[in-house]
Amino acid sequence: MPPFTFNTTPQIVARPGACAQIAEIAGLRLGERVLFVTDRGIRNVGLERTALAALEASGHSVTIFDEVEADPSLATLEKAIAVAREVDATGVFALGGGSSLDVAKLTALIAGSGEDIDEAWGVGNAKGPRLPLVLAPTTAGTGSEVTPVSIITVGGDEKRGVSSPLILPDIAVLDAELTLTLPAPTTAATGIDAMVHAIEAYASKSANNNPVSRMLAKEALRLLGANIRTVIERPEDIDARSAMLLGSTLAGMAFANSPVAAVHALAYPIGGTFHIPHGLSNALVLTEVLRFNAAETQNGSAARYAELAPCAFADFPDHGGTQANCAAFIERLADLSAAVGLPKRLRDVGIGEAALPQMARDAMKQTRLLVNNPREVSEADALAIYRAAW
Repeated sequence: MPPFTFNTTPQIVARPGACAQIAEIAGLRLGERVLFVTDRGIRNVGLERTALAALEASGHSVTIFDEVEADPSLATLEKAIAVAREVDATGVFALGGGSSLDVAKLTALIAGSGEDIDEAWGVGNAKGPRLPLVLAPTTAGTGSEVTPVSIITVGGDEKRGVSSPLILPDIAVLDAELTLTLPAPTTAATGIDAMVHAIEAYASKSANNNPVSRMLAKEALRLLGANIRTVIERPEDIDARSAMLLGSTLAGMAFANSPVAAVHALAYPIGGTFHIPHGLSNALVLTEVLRFNAAETQNGSAARYAELAPCAFADFPDHGGTQANCAAFIERLADLSAAVGLPKRLRDVGIGEAALPQMARDAMKQTRLLVNNPREVSEADALAIYRAAW
């Protein structure tokens, strides 16, 4: 067994209605003055009310920062940090999708340490310490509650990340009741996003690809594959919602330690330039990236994808060999995306063919992701993948 390191959130609390007990679960850790990070969409439907009431009833002074947008900007992060400093926050609690959780991570880091964000970008550059941090996801997709990564949009459409175990939260709260009102398109896109996390983690070329991540990736795919259609057809099914939320978290734990690769690298220009939601961006290039990887038989990705097929699809039959099973798995993933209502092609989300060469150039900037891909990706390869997905 090769050596590896596995980091994750030290405490996970998973039960429907957990946010009603957030003061009991995390009050002592968060301290007296809590910065509550969320977005206005969450507040418009009142998802924050239960947790807010619980914290205030227990005597916490709570300041809400609700300016987080999709693909959060550096300006938004700086506002959140300024608010945390202004109220002298003793802890940060976030309730929302991956964007809110990412802003909360870096707010806790910078407000707690006083370090310069420009010196924290990249892998292992954060110094800390950070403020106490508790995260409650409202989507079953990003896995941000168990990942040591935060992505921020800088200068219009460039995405930068901080990757450090320091920004893993102290507690992740998995409350499936928070996901019950999630619209079907968001449920579908985030669900496929979580499946991408598991698939890429399992096949990652990272030297830290490890047996724990692979085990978690398989179980994540079992939960996600068995329940994604159910939560679209019966959105009120709390058991299916709980399974999706747990599957997302397990996939997050997997890719936090065995990092994702070319699917995410090629998805970033779609989100950064055209503001397509992250989960959908991944879904749009998923199958073509997998086909590209599997076409080179020496890298082992076809065998890995074939191994995952019966995890994601319980009724998956043996098609007679690795390559056949791999091809059938990719086709099933394409069929699944269509079945849950996601657009199939880049042109379906308003991306013109003329934009593809610049997207390929932009994808090449994601070196921290491309290095993990089972097959080397050149700019010409990226353009070919985009054209196949167009």
